[in-house]
Amino acid sequence: MKAGSGDQGSPPCFLRFPRPVRVVSGAEAELKCVVLGEPPPTVVWEKGGQQLAASERLSFPADGAEHGLLLSGALPTDAGVYVCRARNAAGEAYAAAAVTVLEPPPPEPELQPAERPLPPPPPPGAGEGAPVFLTGPRSQWVLRGAEVVLTCQVGGLPEPTLYWEKDGMALDEVWDSSHFALEPGRAEGGPGASLALRILVARLPDSGVYVCHARNAHGHAQAGALLQVHQPPESPPEDPEEAPAPVVEPLKCAPKTFWVNEGKHAKFRCYVMGKPEPEIEWHWEGRPLLPDRRRLMYRDRDGGFVLKVLYCQAKDRGLYVCAARNSAGQTLSAVQLHVKEPRLRFTRPLQDVEGREHGIAVLECKVPNARIPTAWFREDQRLLPCHKYEQIEEGTVRRLIIHRLKADDDGVYLCEMRSRVRTVANVTVKGPILKRLPRKLDVLEGENAVLLVETQEAGVEGHWSRDGEELPATCQSSSGHMHALVLPGVTREDAGEVTFSVGNSRTTTLLRVKCVKHSPPGPPVLAEMFKGHKNTVLLTWKPPEPAPETPFIYRLERQEVGSEDWIQCFSIEKAGAVEVPGDCVPSEGDYRFRVCTVSEHGRSPHVVFHGSAHLVPTARLVAGLEDVQVYDGEDAVFSLDLSTIIQGTWFLNGEELKSNEPEGQVAPGALRYRVEQKGLQHRLILQAVRHQDSGALVGFSCPGVQDSAALTIQESPVHILSPQDKVSLTFTTPERVVLTCELSRADFPATWYKDGQKVEESESLVLKVDGRKHRLILPEAEVRDSGEFECRTEGVSAFFDVTVRDPPVHIVDPQEHVFVHAITSECVMLTCEVDREDAPVRWYKDGQEVEQSDLMMLESEGPHHRLVLPAAQPSDGGEFQCVAGEERAYFTVTITDVSSWIVYPSGKVYVAAVRLERVVLTCELCRPWAEVRWTKDGEEVVESPALLLQKEDTVRRLVLPAVQLEDSGEYLCEIDDESASFTVTVTEPPVRIIYPRDEVTLIAVTLECVVLMCELSREDAPVRWYKDGLEVEESEALVLERDGPRCRLVLPAALPEDGGEFVCDAGDDSAFFTVTVTAPPERIVHPAARCLDLQFGTPGRVELRCEVAPAGSQVRWYKDGLEVEASDALLLGAEGPTRTLTLPHAQPEDAGEYVCETRDEAITFNVSLAESPVQFLAPEAAPSPLCVAPGEPVVLSCELSRAGAPVFWSHNGRPVQEGEGLELHAEGPRRVLCIRAAGLAHAGLYTCQSRAAPGAPSVSFTVQVAEPPVRVVAPEAAQTRVRSTPGGDLELVVHLSGPGGPVRWYKDGERLASQGRVQLEQAGARQVLRVRGARSGDAGEYLCDAPQDSRIFLVSVEEPPPVKLVSELTPLTVHEGDDATFRCEVSPPDADVTWLRNGAVVTPGPQLEMAQNGSSRTLTLRSCQLGDSGTVTVQAGSTATSARLHVRETELLFLRRLQDVRAEEGQDVCLEVETGRVGAAGAVRWVRGGEPLPQDSRLSMAQDGHIHRLFIHGVILADQGTYGCESHHDRTLARLSVRPRQLKVLRPLEDVTVSEGGSATFQLELSQEGVTGEWARGGIRLQPGPKCHIHAEGHTHRLVLNGLGLADSGCVSFTVDSLRCAARLTVREVPVTIVRGPQDLEVTEGDTATLEWELSQTLADVTWEKDGSALTPSPRLRLQALGTRRLLQLRRCSPSDAGTYSCAVGTACVGPVRLTVRGKKHILVLSELRAEDAGEVRFQAGPAQSWALLEVEALPLQMCRRPPLEKTVLVGRRAVLEVTVSRLGGRVCWLREGVELCPGDKYEMRSHGPTHSLVIHDVRPEDQGAYCCQAGQDSAHTRLLVEGN
Repeated sequence: MKAGSGDQGSPPCFLRFPRPVRVVSGAEAELKCVVLGEPPPTVVWEKGGQQLAASERLSFPADGAEHGLLLSGALPTDAGVYVCRARNAAGEAYAAAAVTVLEPPPPEPELQPAERPLPPPPPPGAGEGAPVFLTGPRSQWVLRGAEVVLTCQVGGLPEPTLYWEKDGMALDEVWDSSHFALEPGRAEGGPGASLALRILVARLPDSGVYVCHARNAHGHAQAGALLQVHQPPESPPEDPEEAPAPVVEPLKCAPKTFWVNEGKHAKFRCYVMGKPEPEIEWHWEGRPLLPDRRRLMYRDRDGGFVLKVLYCQAKDRGLYVCAARNSAGQTLSAVQLHVKEPRLRFTRPLQDVEGREHGIAVLECKVPNARIPTAWFREDQRLLPCHKYEQIEEGTVRRLIIHRLKADDDGVYLCEMRSRVRTVANVTVKGPILKRLPRKLDVLEGENAVLLVETQEAGVEGHWSRDGEELPATCQSSSGHMHALVLPGVTREDAGEVTFSVGNSRTTTLLRVKCVKHSPPGPPVLAEMFKGHKNTVLLTWKPPEPAPETPFIYRLERQEVGSEDWIQCFSIEKAGAVEVPGDCVPSEGDYRFRVCTVSEHGRSPHVVFHGSAHLVPTARLVAGLEDVQVYDGEDAVFSLDLSTIIQGTWFLNGEELKSNEPEGQVAPGALRYRVEQKGLQHRLILQAVRHQDSGALVGFSCPGVQDSAALTIQESPVHILSPQDKVSLTFTTPERVVLTCELSRADFPATWYKDGQKVEESESLVLKVDGRKHRLILPEAEVRDSGEFECRTEGVSAFFDVTVRDPPVHIVDPQEHVFVHAITSECVMLTCEVDREDAPVRWYKDGQEVEQSDLMMLESEGPHHRLVLPAAQPSDGGEFQCVAGEERAYFTVTITDVSSWIVYPSGKVYVAAVRLERVVLTCELCRPWAEVRWTKDGEEVVESPALLLQKEDTVRRLVLPAVQLEDSGEYLCEIDDESASFTVTVTEPPVRIIYPRDEVTLIAVTLECVVLMCELSREDAPVRWYKDGLEVEESEALVLERDGPRCRLVLPAALPEDGGEFVCDAGDDSAFFTVTVTAPPERIVHPAARCLDLQFGTPGRVELRCEVAPAGSQVRWYKDGLEVEASDALLLGAEGPTRTLTLPHAQPEDAGEYVCETRDEAITFNVSLAESPVQFLAPEAAPSPLCVAPGEPVVLSCELSRAGAPVFWSHNGRPVQEGEGLELHAEGPRRVLCIRAAGLAHAGLYTCQSRAAPGAPSVSFTVQVAEPPVRVVAPEAAQTRVRSTPGGDLELVVHLSGPGGPVRWYKDGERLASQGRVQLEQAGARQVLRVRGARSGDAGEYLCDAPQDSRIFLVSVEEPPPVKLVSELTPLTVHEGDDATFRCEVSPPDADVTWLRNGAVVTPGPQLEMAQNGSSRTLTLRSCQLGDSGTVTVQAGSTATSARLHVRETELLFLRRLQDVRAEEGQDVCLEVETGRVGAAGAVRWVRGGEPLPQDSRLSMAQDGHIHRLFIHGVILADQGTYGCESHHDRTLARLSVRPRQLKVLRPLEDVTVSEGGSATFQLELSQEGVTGEWARGGIRLQPGPKCHIHAEGHTHRLVLNGLGLADSGCVSFTVDSLRCAARLTVREVPVTIVRGPQDLEVTEGDTATLEWELSQTLADVTWEKDGSALTPSPRLRLQALGTRRLLQLRRCSPSDAGTYSCAVGTACVGPVRLTVRGKKHILVLSELRAEDAGEVRFQAGPAQSWALLEVEALPLQMCRRPPLEKTVLVGRRAVLEVTVSRLGGRVCWLREGVELCPGDKYEMRSHGPTHSLVIHDVRPEDQGAYCCQAGQDSAHTRLLVEGN
């Protein structure tokens, strides 16, 4: 149940509840809800009381306030109730929804299952058609526990399928199968069917709408009925064994509180779970609630139970409880409703009225002012003046007259003033219709609509119509006074005006059907077919795009090639791959397939799979038969599942069972069986098998499948189910006793025994057997029926210990102690009345039982018993007792000798009274006819209106109705020589304050007039006024007035300092007033918490928000004690009551303490800004291994989420050091590791880690360097032409990729060896063939053959051709850092060339590369610099060519430009830019105002690669200005703003707590000296004075406050410029002590006792106690406060006032003080005397004393209850013999066969009060015999019989 929020924020609230979900096994289930709260709540999901954890199948997605539970692959075990519980600091809330997991259901009737082909369409014949209801179900109103039967009959061909739903849910989802039964049948009078729903025992949750659905191939029909189950009237249970009704437990915790304005609606919602479904009852102030006009009870669509109180009034406030119970237990949820009354109220509210139909009704109310406008409403409908509604205004009276009343005029009427102040009344229209229809009814399309009408007469015929047309009878029901209209599954056509009419009376409602249009889902995409294994086909598709919002499934259909019919195969929830086996088709053939998407909003277009597949149906065994073992008499069930729908044959012991009939019998009189087939499952049920059927063999056969199983029958042992332990029961005569023993087997014999003897059935003892239950019934139990009962069966027994007692006797009269006074020889009669006529009564006198004699007669007449003393003598007086059972009546009889006339008083009487009090003087005589004489101060009194003399029997009274002061004196009542003396003292009554009786609290606004009034009991009584303990003096600002008994204190224009505690002291009484004068407070209303901890991420947006009241309140924002200013980086907003502080781009330095302060309140936001952890953005998955060849470059790169984050590279777990061929780069957020030339040592695992700590985010790369095969590196061409000159050396050179590779040389196919002119040389990877003195014969083809490569040289020996340049060089212009390549061609191609740069021969190196490719020659200059400009020349032979190289400077641009900077004076400032390339020193220049920076030690510049920085150390105000950074190609500017040094608090104020009257010191330390600030308390500036001292010394400021009082508590603050610091001052009240207390006091009965305490303070609350119990004032007990004195005055003391009194104030307590009241008569009563009580009894009062001797004569010991004459026990059991004697303490002796028994292991003697027992353990046959119990002179005998071996 939900109610208002707490003080720590707003508790969680569900905006959208999770909805129940029904899914098929294996599908996906999702629950969603939306929950809000402040702070945001933590959401957990539970099931079965256990919190759920995420797993592979279970996840909890969350998106803001939306939370979900996603369950993949739902299983039957996942079904149940899931609870979403949301919790935060302000409270918690929960919501629940049920998940139902169903087995894949058979398709709807119009769709064929996957395993069965559609039958051919039937030929059109007569009689076929859609279902039609012949008779529909009838609405019923029943009591709980009754049986309910709902029946419907439906016609139609083919025969329709029927099923029931309750409230839109299947029955098996709502109930257990044992709670209901479905009884199918045939329709009467034609084709069709009937289906009856039988609810065995109706429960309250069974109330609802029941709909019967009928469906066949031609259509669908439905009819509904309403069932209402009511609680039966309270009555005692007929069966004593019936469990008592559950009692609502008291609340274990304080209920929630809910406030509502008067006239508004209050809605309480209670969500309850339980199985079975719980019953709900609403209670208000402990009384059950019933629905009426203003209290609506219903269940919403989410399953919650709702109570809605309309137009709340003050009388509706109270405790509302939702009580839920079921058979498993009960629970409560409660809320306290408070109705907030408006200040402006109706002078006289509306009153409920009644009127007759066609008559009039008059509603009347009165407003405070005649000018106030009003409006009339009927519920939410405004009423305008017309002939129907006549509205009259007469002064302050407002009147509404309703003419021509009709049933729809019945309802709630309102009269409304301004500000929506309302008064409410009910108008009841008496007529044929008692309960009308609602004004309107909104129903969603597809839901059930129910309309109810109650009529005055039962059995009348009513008519239902819609828009003037009669509604069909199948949806109408009537029962007694109730009439129902049930419209199941409404559509838009059902909307309209629905009317119910009875005669001329009618009631109407507007039925509105709401519908929401939804688009059907889209079709699946990418549908493909694959031919699978033999006799299967694989179908795949993807989900539709976009995906539907509601749950959907895919429906797969097939079509045999050549046919036009599409037949559904099956449905599936997830897209993917589906294998369709041949089992799914009815016959062999080629089949096509198509798929579509289906949801609750429709079906998508079909998507046809391309192609067809040939499938052949087969049957195989999915789940085979299993052996069955059952008990004798049970049913045996054999079942198996096949892969396709096919007929089969069952066999029993080799004999075929007939399958054409659902039930059969093997042979006449033999075993019965039932054969069932449901889809793929085949079942054989053998009914009520017997032991002789054990071993039977069951078989099943169909084409391709044969299986068998065996049947085993076992005998079930019998055992007792209840009771498990011995049961002890106690009854009173003549109650009905029922003993029940439940066995495990029905109709199994059992025998009953009592005290070991078998019982015989008779009229007084009945034995019954009901199935497994055996009962023994004693219709009217008697005392002799007590004993031990045993229910015995086959070695097991259940025992019942039954005790029957007579009902207790109660004394009806007298209820109190009776005192009887008589004189000698007078007849005294004592009467006692009991509640039973046959109850025995005994009389006792002074402890001795009275025996009848001539002097003392005992009489009995029905329930009346009398003791008569015919002629009483003084010796007959004493204490008499009438004893009846456990109760006693006491009589004290006093017989007085006639010599004394005055019986009472025996001594002098003192009477103290106050003026005008009634005084009665009483004198009691011994004779009623005696005459007395009254005198006052010696003179006989005269009767008058002021003095009355009364006479009543023996009592004489003198009455002073209103005693005066002059009535004081001594009064005597005289008769003969005797007199009774009364001394009367009359005093003035104490002054009392009549008004106010309680403390008054007044709250006023500044300058408002405050009047304190006190009314006294006397006009002339003086009063004194005090303020805060000091007496006030009259002045212009404080006026004292007196008007008779009324005293006033007036503050004409109250100021805040006028507030305090005022006391009006009238001497004996005081009145207290608490006055508070304040300005309208400026409060922060939201958030409720005063301190919030908020955390944000950077960079991001931070918004701090609060709401103030009133809306125009000014606020100031502080950060870390400094007032903030609005800027681009900090925005301050105010809109209505909302105040905001926004940081659009928060940085870590923005974290801190932010304070929003109004004049009276402040709220603190502790903002923490955490940088998000560094993450690797790419790659998302681990990179694949990188394989390179030796010498190849390797580049490993990754990207971070933050550009400036450091990383740590490691290679095989060791840190990577830059150098040795490894380079580490950082390019913004990218981190690069570069290996210039990979070698084998570079292989391994490289890891880039964001932090050095273990577990930090990282990304890894695997580098593999393969050892390369030995190949020929040079020459690169496969064939090379070599020209050699005759006589010269021919040299052929081959360079391999690695050393040591063996090569072989060939010439024209012949292998060469190193000999003669041929020399083969090897130097590392260089292989050389040298032929000395080349000849013409050396020309030819040479082959160099390496293991995995080869080169061919075509050698010619001839004179060389002239060398020349074919092409010339071209001039080049490049940018700085680019490469420059010069190219030329020579002839012949193998000619040597020489490169020169600026005339110098070029040497190859890292920046200069020379290359040759055929006749082409190139020279490349890498990363050209400005100094590389010049002339490049190439020479070949005698020819040469030159070209010019020009290197152009690259533009130096700024990638990251300067940003404006704001700094505080004294801080260090850094200006930073980033260039696109690394510039040379001096490439950039820093300027200020366009001028170069001056020489200053505070200025420094630094360059770090691309980054250029300008540092300004200790910035001053003169540094403010525009700074720039320039290169030759770019420029960037930024503004430096310097604000003066801010004042900071180095040591803040601290809270101080002092005692009243003490002093408090507040001290803080600032960052600057010489600062002047202001001190304030409670917002008021403090000025130096006697009680206020202000000091300032250097950085320290100090405030000292002296003589503090309670009113000085508050907020103390120090303010300077925009800085404010505050602390709390708490002044504790000085504990009150008790200065002086009273002494023990002794007073005479009837006198006044006064106890006085003196306190240390005047104003203090004290508590009074007597004997530990708190005292409250009464006419006799007065509690007074006179200054520091506290008085307790007890008038007319009686003995009951004696005791211990104490007075406590705070923790101080004084006492106890003992008050003793002396009486004139002292009585000592000793009850139940024993012999040891004999002795001397003495009484002493002061010097007087008296004593007497008490003798106690022991009564003879007698036996009141004896054991039975015979007692039979079983061998080995325990025997107990028990007797009861007449009194305690008597000695009892046990004997066996005349020999006294002694205690031991065998015999145990027990005594409990007057009851004595002998326990014989482990009884044996030798223990049989006679036993005797002797008690005094009495004895009892019994015989013990032992049975068994």
